[in-house]
Formats: sequence, structure tokens, C-alpha cells
Amino acid sequence: MNIFRAFLKTKLHTKILFGLIAGVPLGLLLGPRAEAIRPIGDVFIRLIWMIVVPLVFSSIFAGTASLGDVRKLGRIGARTILYYIVTTSIAITLGLLLASVFKPGSGIGETTKAALLESYEEEAMADIEIASARPGVVETLARIVPRNPFESLSSGDMLQIIFFAIAFGIAATVIPGGKGKILIDFFEAVSGAMTQLVRMVMKLAPIGVLALVAAVVGRFGAGIILSLAKYAAIVAAGLALHAGIVYSAAVWTFSRMNPLFFFRGIRPAQIIAFSSSSSNATLPVTIQCAEENLGVPKDVASFVLPLGATINMDGTALYQGVATVFIAQVYGIPLTIVDMLTIVLMATLASIGTAGVPSVGLITLTMVMRTIGVPLEGIALILGVDRILDMCRTVVNVTGDASAAVMVAAAEGSLRRPGAGPAPAAAPGAENP
Repeated sequence: MNIFRAFLKTKLHTKILFGLIAGVPLGLLLGPRAEAIRPIGDVFIRLIWMIVVPLVFSSIFAGTASLGDVRKLGRIGARTILYYIVTTSIAITLGLLLASVFKPGSGIGETTKAALLESYEEEAMADIEIASARPGVVETLARIVPRNPFESLSSGDMLQIIFFAIAFGIAATVIPGGKGKILIDFFEAVSGAMTQLVRMVMKLAPIGVLALVAAVVGRFGAGIILSLAKYAAIVAAGLALHAGIVYSAAVWTFSRMNPLFFFRGIRPAQIIAFSSSSSNATLPVTIQCAEENLGVPKDVASFVLPLGATINMDGTALYQGVATVFIAQVYGIPLTIVDMLTIVLMATLASIGTAGVPSVGLITLTMVMRTIGVPLEGIALILGVDRILDMCRTVVNVTGDASAAVMVAAAEGSLRRPGAGPAPAAAPGAENP
């Protein structure tokens, strides 16, 4: 009983971490039967998804309107996009380098290759079909402008929602006579209500995370992971290096923030990202962590983070680099320097407008493979461990978004230092996860 009481008094992020760790042995113990508790985790994720669209729209609208200066908005946008492009390029280059040096595809025998292709052929064909239907980069950029904003809101098209929210926010600031203030006040209230709802939903995070992790471990077990251990280890090592070196260097260089403080502050969002495999589903928690734990002001967080959840996919880009080289090595296809540069370019462009949802990296991977002539059916070779790696790369995606928010806030001179008091958006007495 004393242990139970002590657990209830621990901080929320500690409870979530406990759920994450406990989910692994529970999944191994239950095996495929662990799928029976997945609905608990699914309900938790659906609750977060419920918040995403109203939070993103109201936050971006209020943040844009609060800037009050279109030039400042353009400056923040340019810094954000440039940072995302640079870090994405670094990530995929690191992935290509690691895969070229350690050659994960060289250890896959013909028997294992045939078994993997047979087991995951149907799922691979479905991903290839989806990728074939995706619009090109130019068409994706054109589609940022919504024909019907209400349709965009109902379908959750993040790029279109962000575009409309920014345009609407700018329009509200230039209404003569200050008549737009009522709109601004309304959406600030909506944003505040969504923030409170995030805190309420997060109380369920420990049990939700436990159920999700147990279901994943129970479904795949340890066997398939062992057969692809070298490939999985290289992806995981690359993700860890990118987060530990690139993001640490960025937050220290641009803001003089201690990297350990940064990673502690973003930890709750990382855990939710790992369990949900979705940058979009994690977005409400990422915004909360950035504002309350890292000192990022509301106007910066509400612009940079939703944009990052849509176009910043460093973890996915790194994975695509390793996976493309891995599959090419299995098939004995040599890749030239031109092929490598093409992978860097295509993976960076493919990240624009990619939905931050589970397993979307497989779709963009198919686009990259088609460009350089690697057999598309080869994605069946990596599907066995993709879900687990998807969880890992989503953590990096979310961490990259947070590092960008810190960088932009520091560049704007609005980043609050540790111990400078609660964030303006934080409600009095709110729990610091």
C-alpha cells in the first residue's frame, strides 16, 4: 500500500516511463494475446488526436495574431524552415554513411531473405500502391492552399490547416478599429481550453503507453528482431547519434541551453512519441513541454511545432537512408555517389507534407527507392522490425521539432531561462510533467 501511494505521488513523466518499461515484459509474457489490451492504448491515442486539430488551428491563429508584425512572422518562418531542411539533410547523410560503412545487408542469407519477402509481400504491395498514388513535390506544395478550409479541418490536413490559420490570423490583425480582437480573444480561449484538456488526457498516459508497448512487443516478439538485428541496430544508433550530437549542438550553440536540461524537458513528449509512433498525436504534449519545461513562448511554440510535425522528419529521413542502402545491398545493387546525392535530395523533399502518422516513412521510402531503381518489393525485408523502428524515429522527429522551437525562440530573444518562472500559457498550479 505504501508503494502504491508513493507511485501515485511520483511525477507524471516517471509514471509514463514506468508504463513504457513495464510494457516490454508484459508483451513478452502475453505474446499475441497482448493485442487484447491494445484498445486501451488506442483510446488514449484517440483522445490525443481529438485535441490536435482544434489545438493546432487555435494556437497558430492566436500565435500569428499575437506577433502583430508580418515581417516577424516571415523571419520566424524562414528560420524554422531553414533549420528543418539543414537537420533533415544531416540526418539522411548520417544514415547513408553508417549503412555504407557497416553494410547491414551483407549479413542477410538467401533463406532469411526469401522468408521475409514471403511473410510481408502483401503488406509491402499495399505500401507500394499507396506510394504510387501520392502527388509529387510540386503538386504537394500547390495543395497547401485549401479550396475548402472546413474540409481541411475535418480531414486533418495539417499543411492546409496551418496555411489557413496563418492567413486568417494575419487578416484578423489588420481589421480596422481593432475589431479583430474579439476573434483573437476567442481563439486564445480555445487554445487555453485545449491545453487544459491535454493535461487531463495525460493522466491516462501511463496505462495507455503500457498497453501500446505490450501490444507491439507481443505481436512481433524477439525472433524477427534477431534476424534483422544489424540493420535495426544501425538505424537505432544513427537516431541516437543524430539526437545526441546534432540537437545537443543546436540548442547549446543557439541558446546556450544545457542539452541535459533540454532532453529532460522534452522527455514526456518523447515517451508519447515512442508509444504512439505519431508526431501529430504527440503534438499537444510537445507544445506543452516546450512552453512549460523549455521556456519557449506561446507564439513561437504554436507556429514552429505544428509546422515541424508536418514537414520535419529527421528520424524518418535517417531511416530511409539506412533502409535504401540495406535493401540495395541485399539485392547486390551498387549505389554510386550520384545515387547517394539523389537519396539525400528525394528524402528531404519527400518529408514536405508527409503526415506525422504511424508507418508513413514506408510510403516515402518507396518513393525514394523508385527514384534510384531499387526493387520496391524489397521493403518487405524490413517490415518485420519497422513498427519498433518507427517508434524510435518518431522520438527523433519530435525532439527535432522541440530543438527548432528553442533555436527560434533564442534567435528572437524571447526564450525564458530555467527558473525564470512559469510559461505565460501555463495555468496556475498545473502539473509539470
